[in-house]
Amino acid sequence: MIDHVSIPVSDLGRSAAFYDAVLATLGLSRRKERPGAIGYGLPNRAAPVFWILDRVREGSANAGLGLHVSFEAADRAGVDAFHAAALRCGAKDAGAPGVRPEYTAPFYGAFVFELDGFKIEAVCRAP
Repeated sequence: MIDHVSIPVSDLGRSAAFYDAVLATLGLSRRKERPGAIGYGLPNRAAPVFWILDRVREGSANAGLGLHVSFEAADRAGVDAFHAAALRCGAKDAGAPGVRPEYTAPFYGAFVFELDGFKIEAVCRAP
């Protein structure tokens, strides 16, 4: 299952105004903000499901081609297995498995650049 998706945008303020209005029609609202990023989600879920990221922000999650997809893992072992399998199959490491306290807790994830350069991730949100 997909945990969340993020896309790079050229003007974060302009895109925020757009997505504030458009996603409200689907019941989504701003759930989390940090420098260069805004996450949208549903009221019954703590973690955002859709992120917009300032593509010009240095050090942002926009490395690679920009589109980022996160897959939900059942447990931490699943995250570890995802990362190991991806590297074995030719992906490049973009973040070893581990706890990421800067994200919506609890968060244990791993990141790779897949064969065409897209950043993909597996995450477990169980404590």
